[in-house]
Amino acid sequence: MDSHQSNATYLTAAGKKKLQDELEFLRTVRAEELAKRLHDAIKQGDLSENADYTAAKEEQSFLLGRMQDLERMLRDAVILDDVKVDKGRVSIGSTVTVVEQGDDLKEVYMIVGKAEADPAKGKISNESPLGAALLGKKLGDTVKLQTPGGATAFKIVKVD
Repeated sequence: MDSHQSNATYLTAAGKKKLQDELEFLRTVRAEELAKRLHDAIKQGDLSENADYTAAKEEQSFLLGRMQDLERMLRDAVILDDVKVDKGRVSIGSTVTVVEQGDDLKEVYMIVGKAEADPAKGKISNESPLGAALLGKKLGDTVKLQTPGGATAFKIVKVD
């Protein structure tokens, strides 16, 4: 990974498509719904005491902020399939199998950018404590990190 891409949003092709779909939905369906709500609220008269108008304006602000975030992420997107990786080392896009010290249970994680992180589905961010600790490591390495339950070590048993 190039260090000059600190603003990069690392995405899989599917993750990029998901963000594009969300942005399109917000630009069309949600923006139209909100415009109608604002129009209806304005027709009610006095805006200073109009809770519908106030709520719609707040939602509009949130909507615009989310659209700007999505546009930035898509503009700065680095597709993981296009990233040159050292096949023997953990990088963003790698699937890593680890075993926690003192446990035989294997855990499998895919290292993704924070926009796609979904720990319940085994996708952890490169910025998460475990994701960051695993980056750059190779098969057989052990990483240690501090957790709320104390220090924990994970041994890397597979890197794809």
